[in-house]
Amino acid sequence: MSDLESGRNPSYQLAEGQDRRLFPGWLRAWWPALLWACLISVFSTDWFSAEHTSRVIEPALAWLFPAWNESQIHLIHHYIRKSAHFTEYFIFCLLLYRSIRGAGDRWRWSWALAALSVAAGYAALDEIHQVFVASRSASVFDCLIDSFGASVALAALWLWFRWHSSSAQNPPRERKAERNLVDSS
Repeated sequence: MSDLESGRNPSYQLAEGQDRRLFPGWLRAWWPALLWACLISVFSTDWFSAEHTSRVIEPALAWLFPAWNESQIHLIHHYIRKSAHFTEYFIFCLLLYRSIRGAGDRWRWSWALAALSVAAGYAALDEIHQVFVASRSASVFDCLIDSFGASVALAALWLWFRWHSSSAQNPPRERKAERNLVDSS
């Protein structure tokens, strides 16, 4: 019986010969989300302020779209930065759900709400952190974008689990037809 058939998540399995004592179970489950949280914190530093990202993004946009004027380029730069907020927390919430879920193999609303709560709380803390960075400022709007990204991630994940469970319960018609042929012989 494979790991997927037994309900165990193969991503938590260590390579053959590795000692399980080196990596406690919670660390195997949580390291991707913790690493992503650290990455989000790095993105909240001065290095990734609008002033610094504009030095890279705006010249690239001007080169890609030479017909655009300066105000259009500034606007697109702004949208790219806001899209980054959405994307960061979309991924973060997926990783949080994976960590909270552990070896579980189905959807649970309690896990989803826990992941969303942690993501929204981290978004709020991230914005508070930006108050103390000279080139950054806190924004409730950014926190809402972050939380929306996490919510969309959970909606996509819910749809995936729903589709995955229904496809496992209802095999395609070809397989049903093959079974009927085998059963009738």
